[in-house]
Amino acid sequence: MKKRLPAAAASLALLLTGCGQTVSPASTAETQQATPAPQATAAETVSEETYPLTVTFLKVGKADGIVLQTANHTVVIDCGEKGDGSRINDILAKSGVTTIDCMILTHFDQDHIGGAPEVLESYPVQQVIAADYTESGKEYKDLCKALEAQQLTMQQPTEEMTFTFDDCTFTVCPHEASNYKNSFDNNCSLVTKLVHHDNVLLFTGDAMEERLAEIMDIGDCDLLKVPYHGRELGNLEIFLDAVTPEYAVICTSKPEISWVTVKQLESRSIATYITGQDGDITVVSDGETLTVETSKKKKD
Repeated sequence: MKKRLPAAAASLALLLTGCGQTVSPASTAETQQATPAPQATAAETVSEETYPLTVTFLKVGKADGIVLQTANHTVVIDCGEKGDGSRINDILAKSGVTTIDCMILTHFDQDHIGGAPEVLESYPVQQVIAADYTESGKEYKDLCKALEAQQLTMQQPTEEMTFTFDDCTFTVCPHEASNYKNSFDNNCSLVTKLVHHDNVLLFTGDAMEERLAEIMDIGDCDLLKVPYHGRELGNLEIFLDAVTPEYAVICTSKPEISWVTVKQLESRSIATYITGQDGDITVVSDGETLTVETSKKKKD
């Protein structure tokens, strides 16, 4: 078992040499409140009380936009494309959220970070955790400008980071290789494992074959956010057999659905939901079971 460590503190000054900061877990601290951020100790434990966990996978075309709400904290994983930030802002407003405790950007493709500037401009964000590499595209530059305006620095871990919000434990796993044969940015995706009592949820960004090979031993999960928008991957079936999910969510538009992937999921009796055809997908965990609701009714 790898050493458990608290997450990186937010509200750090933006580095003059770039918009991100590579950190090792030894220098990290959990953020729970607005500036100035207090440091939590590594001894902090998960709440013994059980509170509902709500995860909403937004219908934002072929992009990823996910909002997670614990009893007292809010985490956002990816923000869709430019213009999708308003969808995230809407759900936060309807839930009465005033602060985002953590924003996780799995990698820097436009369909994952495009909406981030709008969210950053609308809500105080305590910390931003992102993949450990840099980009040169417009969306990345816009993200850096938005971070600078909020006096935030991305924390870009090179080792696992573990932090706790209420009764939920998040483990963020960075990519392991220094280079990949195919699709470097996708394979740099951060993978987040969320444990809520008996339930385990796994968020895999756009991980492709080489990245999936790195996390084959990540353990069983109850719900899997299917990697790379559910597109066909050579070792996906091996990965599915390794993590054995009961539920799967694919974030993609209806025209982009890979029915090969859907068949691989359904042949394993994995209940499969797709934002492109089911609309917003809301998953509620009570710590023992998962309940899934969609904004569009699934056909029998």
